[in-house]
Amino acid sequence: MNPYLVGIVVPFVFSYILSKKSSKQRGLPVDVGGEPGYAIRNYRFTSPVETQWEGVTTLAELFDLACKNFATKRMLGTRKLISSEIEVTADGRSFEKFHFGEYEWLSYNQAYDAVCNFASGIVHLGAIFADTRAELAPLKTVNWCLFMWGCFRRNITVVTIYASLGEEALCHSLNETEVSTVVCGHKELIKLIGISGQLDTVKRVIYMNDEGIAKDVSLAEKNTQWTLASFEDVGRIGRENPVAAEMPVSADIAVIMYTSGSTGLPKGVMMTHGNILSTLSAVMTIVPGLGRKDVYLAYLPLAHVLELAAESLMVAVGISIGYGSPLTLTDTSNKIKKGTKGDASVLRPTLMVAVPAILDRVRDGVRKKVDAKGGLSRKLFDIAYGRRLAAINGSWFGAWGLEKMLWDFLVFRKVRAVLGGHIRFLLSGGAPLSGVTQRFINICLGAPIGQGYGLTETCAGGTFSEYDDTTVGRVGAPLPCSFLKLIDWPEGGYLTVDTPMPRGEIVIGGPNVTAGYFKNEEKTKEVYKVDERGMRWFYTGDIGRFHPDGCLEIIDRKKDIVKLQHGEYVSLGKVEAALSVSPYVDNIMLHADPFHSYCVALVVPAYQALESWAKSQGIIYSDLSELCQKEAAVKEVQGSLVKAAKQTRLEKFEIPAKIKLMEEAWTPESGLVTAALKLKREVLRKRFADDLSKLYA
Repeated sequence: MNPYLVGIVVPFVFSYILSKKSSKQRGLPVDVGGEPGYAIRNYRFTSPVETQWEGVTTLAELFDLACKNFATKRMLGTRKLISSEIEVTADGRSFEKFHFGEYEWLSYNQAYDAVCNFASGIVHLGAIFADTRAELAPLKTVNWCLFMWGCFRRNITVVTIYASLGEEALCHSLNETEVSTVVCGHKELIKLIGISGQLDTVKRVIYMNDEGIAKDVSLAEKNTQWTLASFEDVGRIGRENPVAAEMPVSADIAVIMYTSGSTGLPKGVMMTHGNILSTLSAVMTIVPGLGRKDVYLAYLPLAHVLELAAESLMVAVGISIGYGSPLTLTDTSNKIKKGTKGDASVLRPTLMVAVPAILDRVRDGVRKKVDAKGGLSRKLFDIAYGRRLAAINGSWFGAWGLEKMLWDFLVFRKVRAVLGGHIRFLLSGGAPLSGVTQRFINICLGAPIGQGYGLTETCAGGTFSEYDDTTVGRVGAPLPCSFLKLIDWPEGGYLTVDTPMPRGEIVIGGPNVTAGYFKNEEKTKEVYKVDERGMRWFYTGDIGRFHPDGCLEIIDRKKDIVKLQHGEYVSLGKVEAALSVSPYVDNIMLHADPFHSYCVALVVPAYQALESWAKSQGIIYSDLSELCQKEAAVKEVQGSLVKAAKQTRLEKFEIPAKIKLMEEAWTPESGLVTAALKLKREVLRKRFADDLSKLYA
């Protein structure tokens, strides 16, 4: 056969297939009750699914079934700490670096025995408050997971609270739920001791044995009236004094999950066993081939609903879960000792969940590395990327077949090795993912990224991109557990009769919609509604539009819309997502004031990129603080933002007229972003009020 003919026919065939896939109907209109709107259901299910496992109605039953089905399989894995050291950089900054070994595993059988022991030993457990990933002691995460399943086995409600919450939010969450027992690690115990005088109901603390804990336990014993016991003590007591399981029913509250408090004090969302199970059942039908051959890398906090749902599903289908941390994820992560392996390289996962902020950093890291090499390496990467992009977009001349294999071997194989080289599916959730990042990661990893949309109030259930959906910027069709409805928001100009697509506030209905907010009836009545047919709906406050194939696109948020002086509306989140594509941006907060006609922004620069630019320009500075104040640096970053804005077709009034470069990163520990790295907008506004005022001066 003529080789030139193959080079033309193969791309044509694939582009034809892609064009057929793009027209696939993924969501269908459905008749629903409640407030009038435009409603869509999943194309395969006429009514929302509640369980995929016969006879299983609770998470406790699901865990028992999994341990029976996958008894000898590896379940939970952690890495042993080999050594740690302090590394000092040329400018005097010090960083702690770790060297971890291979993963060590608990089987499903071993996990079941441990859960039964803990269930007997924690009869009155009231809360779990601890980082669910570890920098020093990865076993802490396994303990968290075992405690959670142990609580379910005794029908004890687990209260999850982000370890990064400030003192006020911690006191509020612990006192509101009248917690009697707290489970914590080293860092969290220090925080608890500091606020012990403000805690009304805490009587017992179960601590996890990690480095430095003995000193803090002694301090707690001297300064509090708490009874303290180690994780090992609880297991031993339970093993010596076994108690029969007290299994829950579907309507029992499994978790009170406190939100990260991005808009004020956190609210406790009450999730029943049935709520969570319906989301797990729905996702089971979407990701193809989920099963025991898969390996899942867990590094997000279990206090985040996306991670809680993901890990619960992994357990249900017999997948091995290896724990890591954002700071130890790759070989070049901040906490990994040079020359040693990060979590992904050792575990070689096939599945991962990520929030957009993490994927943005992966994209920036790859791009910076390519640009730093320059020359032939950069040219090859750009050619390979362009060819793959053309293929995905349906071009006849894109890279398919043997050419794709060639580019994978020459270029993308090295990129894929960053996350272990075996990723077959990535799920992004928690916030909108930019189309640029989605396509970049998709091409470089050679695996689809499914965008999902859901909230704590819907147990992470809402929509999910299917495996064969090659589009970007959308969050997929409704999951089989949910109906999605758009309702008019006239004040913002979003109507279901809009063309070419219906638009409006997103409302989610189904068995995954939670019971409401703990001890907050007023707020519950405001955003939860039950229609005349008995369907429970949650009003999200997000604005979306339905594409003709039934997929949802998030286009705005009611609370993020600000009207400028001359009447233009600015969507803060949308603009921030667009500007984050700039290689100089690590984080950004847009600020709009109704008394002004322009926007301003606080920018946390990608320090390595900014310093590389300064070096190339011969700019002299003593530290980052001085560099961030230099007019040339501000001008360079501002120019990059304008370029990013033009690429994403922002309006002129949406582009920040003035910016301030921030010398310190925004972290959950600083209280400026949530554990999922979302902006705490009100906190940022208050903290940097003077800087914002100067930008408007």
